[in-house]
Amino acid sequence: MTPPDHTPEELAGLLTEQRNSRSRHIDLLSTDSILRLINSEDKLVALAVEKEIPYIARAVEIIVESFRKGGRLLYFGAGTSGRLGVIDASECPPTFGTPPGLVSGHIAGGEPAMFRSQEGAEDNKEHGIRDVDAANVTPNDVVCGIAASRRTPYVVAAVGRARELGARTIHITTNPRASFNLDVDVAICPEVGPEVLMGSTRMKSGTAQKLVLNMLTTASMIKLGKVYENMMVDLQLTNNKLVERAKRIIMMITDADYEAASSYLEKAGGQVKTAVVMIANNMTRSEAQTCLEQANGFVRVAIGRQ
Repeated sequence: MTPPDHTPEELAGLLTEQRNSRSRHIDLLSTDSILRLINSEDKLVALAVEKEIPYIARAVEIIVESFRKGGRLLYFGAGTSGRLGVIDASECPPTFGTPPGLVSGHIAGGEPAMFRSQEGAEDNKEHGIRDVDAANVTPNDVVCGIAASRRTPYVVAAVGRARELGARTIHITTNPRASFNLDVDVAICPEVGPEVLMGSTRMKSGTAQKLVLNMLTTASMIKLGKVYENMMVDLQLTNNKLVERAKRIIMMITDADYEAASSYLEKAGGQVKTAVVMIANNMTRSEAQTCLEQANGFVRVAIGRQ
C-alpha cells in the first residue's frame, strides 16, 4: 500500500518526479551523446546551489553558533541523501581534526543502509523519532534533514522531533521553496529541475546536496579557525600522505626547511597549528598552545598576521 505521505498525486506534483524533456530520447543516443547530455544537466547544479547561498550562509551561522556553545551538527536522511550525510560527517575528523561526534550522519535503516538499500526504511516515522532520541539531541544541537523530495517520512519526523527538543533545524531539498511547508529555521532548496532519468535523485539532486553539505561544514570550520589562508591546519595525521602534507603546510607558513618542519611537528605532538606557532613566535609547545587558546584557535591571530 502506498503510504499517505507519498500518494500518486503528490508524487506527480514534485519537481524531482517530473520527466525531463531534454532526455526523453536518451535511450536512442550513442554512448558519447548520453554522457554529454548527463554532463550538460550536471552543469545546471552549481547554478542552482548558487541561488541558495543566502540561505546556506544563514545555516552556517547557526552551525557555528551551535559549535561554540558545545553543540553538534547531526544529519538525518534516507537513501542517497542519508549516505551523503554520513560521508560528509565521516570526513570532518581527518580534514579538520574534529572529534567524531561533532558532526554525525544518521541514515534510515542504520549502518546496513550505507551499503544496501533497506526497503521501507525511509517511510518509518517512528524510527526517525527513535534515532533522534538515541542521539540525545539537545537545544545546543543543530539537526539537518536531507531529502530531495522534502517529504521523506523518516527525515520529516526526525527534524520535527529535534525541534520539539529545542534544537535548531535545517532542511535541504531540491524541490522549490514555494512548496516548502515544514517548520524549520532554514530551508535550503536548490532547484536542479527534473532528473535525466525521471525520479533518479541520486543524480542532480544528490550532486546538489553534496555541494551544499561541503559548503556547510567547510565554511563552518573556516569560521572556527581550522583553516589558515586556504590550508587545513587542524588535519589529523592518519597516513603518510597527511604527515607530508602537514610538513609542507608548516614550511609554507613559516619558511622553515623540511628538517625543521619535521622536527617541530614531532615536538608539537603532530599538531600543525602548534608547530606553526612554535616556529613563528619562537615558543615552547606549552606556550604555543596557550597562545592558540587565547587566539580562539586562529593561527592568523596567534602569529600576528591579521
